[in-house]
Amino acid sequence: MSRKKTRKINENGPKRQPRTKKEDRVAIGKKQNSGNKAGSRHNEKQIQQKQSTGTQVKDPRHGSKKPVQLNLPQTQAVEKKPKAPKMSDEQKLLKLEEDPRLNSLLDQLEEGRELNAADQTWLEKQLTEIERLMDRLGITEADDLDHVMKTTVASDDDLLDKFESGADLLKQYQDHD
Repeated sequence: MSRKKTRKINENGPKRQPRTKKEDRVAIGKKQNSGNKAGSRHNEKQIQQKQSTGTQVKDPRHGSKKPVQLNLPQTQAVEKKPKAPKMSDEQKLLKLEEDPRLNSLLDQLEEGRELNAADQTWLEKQLTEIERLMDRLGITEADDLDHVMKTTVASDDDLLDKFESGADLLKQYQDHD
């Protein structure tokens, strides 16, 4: 059978120290009676007493006594950046169509590559903006296609004709002088 432990102290066991009163005990962990009383910096009576006893006692409140000017001088006028003039819808459309990122992404799509999600959402946003501007300006895709066909040269013969007519115009200009 195991031995049962008890709380009673045996005659042979260690003796307990006698109890002391609460007032006689030293408080460990708390420092008592150190420093000034709370709020002593701001107590005007204490400050006046200290000043009256000494000839020239320093003010216990630290810091500069120099007055601070609260309103700033208005010597420098605040310069506003001139706002850029608003671009017309035509200028916005040209700017969007000439965007190199847009062109490269469209080229990638034509080659059959897949775009990542961020590029795809950006591309869709730009294309919807272009469509919105074209609707506002009244430009249809047929008009845009006609414009492209007019500006592109159909064949080498057309290029040669254009070049020769330019040479003729140059001779006429030179002869005119």
